[in-house]
Amino acid sequence: MSRTVFCAYLKKEAEGLSFQFYPGELGKKVFNEISVEAWNLWLKKQTMLINENRLIMTNPEHRKLIETAMIDFLFNGKEIEIEGYKPES
Repeated sequence: MSRTVFCAYLKKEAEGLSFQFYPGELGKKVFNEISVEAWNLWLKKQTMLINENRLIMTNPEHRKLIETAMIDFLFNGKEIEIEGYKPES
């Protein structure tokens, strides 16, 4: 059975994540306030950010950059600009 959350990103009730994908307090917040749909949108953005900026996830500064972008995207309504990426029109 799936759970429902009021998604902070979509601003509506939606299917919640099946488990906590991210550690710590931020992970709990994501689990409780972010839907499967919003998380999947974030994962696409995250992959593009990592690839376009050649981020290395073992680098603490790079991880912090990704975490900040995740908070901005999921909770603060900010669009993530990816240098060098041009969306298909």
